[in-house]
Amino acid sequence: MHGPPTHPATGRIDAATIRTLLPYLGAYRGRTAFAISLLLLAKVATVAVPGILKRLVDTLDVPAGAVAVAAPLGLLLAYGGLRIAGVAFRELQGAVFERVRDGIMRQMSLRVVQHLHDLSLRFHLERKTGELARDIDRGTNSVSTLLNHLLFNIVPTLVEVALVAGLLVANYDVRYALVTVVAVAAYIGSTFAITAWRLKFRMETNRLESEASSRAIDGLLNYETVKYFGNERFELERYDKSLQRWEDAAVKSQVSLSLLNAVQGGTIAIGVTVIMILAARGVAAHELTIGDLVAVNAYMLQLFAPLGFLGTVYSMLKHAVTDMERMFALLQRVPEIQDRPGATPLVVAAGDIRFDDVVFAYDPNRRILHGVSVDIPAGKKVALVGASGSGKSTLARLLFRFYDVDAGRVTIDGVDVRDLTQDSVRAAIGIVPQDTVLFNDTLRFNLRYGRLDATDDEITAAVRAAQLEAFVASLPDGLDTIVGERGLKLSGGEKQRVAIARALLKAPRILIFDEATSSLDSSSEQAILGALRALEGNRTTLVIAHRLSTIVDADEIVVLDAGRVIERGAHSALLAANGPYARLWELQQAERAEAAQ
Repeated sequence: MHGPPTHPATGRIDAATIRTLLPYLGAYRGRTAFAISLLLLAKVATVAVPGILKRLVDTLDVPAGAVAVAAPLGLLLAYGGLRIAGVAFRELQGAVFERVRDGIMRQMSLRVVQHLHDLSLRFHLERKTGELARDIDRGTNSVSTLLNHLLFNIVPTLVEVALVAGLLVANYDVRYALVTVVAVAAYIGSTFAITAWRLKFRMETNRLESEASSRAIDGLLNYETVKYFGNERFELERYDKSLQRWEDAAVKSQVSLSLLNAVQGGTIAIGVTVIMILAARGVAAHELTIGDLVAVNAYMLQLFAPLGFLGTVYSMLKHAVTDMERMFALLQRVPEIQDRPGATPLVVAAGDIRFDDVVFAYDPNRRILHGVSVDIPAGKKVALVGASGSGKSTLARLLFRFYDVDAGRVTIDGVDVRDLTQDSVRAAIGIVPQDTVLFNDTLRFNLRYGRLDATDDEITAAVRAAQLEAFVASLPDGLDTIVGERGLKLSGGEKQRVAIARALLKAPRILIFDEATSSLDSSSEQAILGALRALEGNRTTLVIAHRLSTIVDADEIVVLDAGRVIERGAHSALLAANGPYARLWELQQAERAEAAQ
């Protein structure tokens, strides 16, 4: 479901925005109706107070000794009771609606994060994490603001205006109601106009705040890189430049808000003054009592108190819509990779994989794969080698369906992966990536991520098979050790062992090893290779390798260059052919011999 269109030029709160929230409110319709009823009762109690106040003043405005004690006492108790009732109903309404507000925020946050998981890898590679997190926070908080203020400030205040105007017409001259309506109209009109004008300052402030937040988070996420090159000052200067622009925009936003408050305050003062002049003249002409003067004054102050807040509320609503714009834009973004209608779950029969004349480009102007065809028979091991940028990892991403091919097809057991559900395809494939990124949680959590229902005994067995046992034993907290942001507390080799253990736990029918031992020393590599071969078993295996010594046992080795297959065959056959693979083999053997000296 897509979010509603927004209007950044005007910040208009349109029907589409409200309609987006109605399904969420519908889940709490009973609680919402009860909360609104409580609020209306609070407004009725509040509007009734000036009437009691008038009667109290008129009762007391008699010659000394003529006042009966019971009459003012009863009116005083009624006055106090109505004020208590107004507060009690309002607070009870807040307590009743809290579940609705927080529940809708939870559902909206869940929906946004779910949609982000549905978006393609391309989106996440292009997006800045800091900005994304800030947009989600502001967007979900703005949903709460919109609901709370629209339902419990604007609508009730307009109801109160109507009630007060009706009472003034019924009990006093029509001029009182006319002045009230004109003052309210002038107040609302000036508020709308100035708020629309200052919206651009708010939008610019938000944009620069997101930019500054993103730069700070990027610098912290790349902490080691910053330290390697001694660029702390550079990062601080970049952050400060963003903050300076944010500061200028924030000052403009605050100055325009001060102008808005001044116009609103002036309008209220003029309206109350005119009403009081009319009332004072009525008392002087003996057309009104002192109680009427007090009541009219109370009505106006009582009316303009929430009306004064209405201006702030309207401004907050405009800002809320602006803040929701970026979140709704995320929800409107159609996932690049979607299950086709009628897509079926993958049921791996044999596990045969085929890349059939595959053409693909991340950017239309730069093609990565040029008609690549690779067969990986069921239960066999095929290795891809070639220079960086030759398209090796791209083939693995296409098999996972992080992207769809531009031409050709990728099949599993003869079925195009585009005709299969994404979840079932990814459930059947296990991967040991070159760059293992871990959650900032315990080592046990990261290991169990390979299979969430894995037992402690199964985790221990995977740790042993991945040559992690000695490392875990050396940790004071063992498997309960926190690995740090993105696993920064572990070395590259330790993280690769964690990835291998996760693959062991998942035990899928199809395996991908993407430079699975690139961060290991030679002795560790040989021990891990034994575990990997045991893991391979009769599974279909795709190996992306730089070290040719790790793939000599592959059933077929495919050599890629600039997105094209230039050579293929078994290790011995390729050496005998004395082609690109043989030259690369000789070069690596010479490097190993030189390193051993």
